[in-house]
Amino acid sequence: MEIRIDTSKNVHGGDDLARRLAGEFETALARFAGEIDTLQVHLGGDANPGGRHRRCVLEARPAGHAPVVVSHHAETVLEACHGAAHKLESVLETKYGRARHRKGADTIRRPPATR
Repeated sequence: MEIRIDTSKNVHGGDDLARRLAGEFETALARFAGEIDTLQVHLGGDANPGGRHRRCVLEARPAGHAPVVVSHHAETVLEACHGAAHKLESVLETKYGRARHRKGADTIRRPPATR
């Protein structure tokens, strides 16, 4: 999974922030790494210096499927990224988690069959 991070002129952090966020997104979305080719991260915020609202938009591009986009607003860049990652994880679980679980697979309701 390739991760691309873009920031607006209102978000400061540079390469250190980009490396930290890339590591956190890789960890949070590790179980979907096979489905996602590219994760595009867009960070933005208020234009006025006293503005305290930051935005993180995540665009996951699964192979052979339409992109999945989520966003989250928070007071800090890290909080916005954590919220967006959680939302994306939920959307991807809905989309790909169901495809992984077939009827007749092991569940918590019944023990696996013994032979």
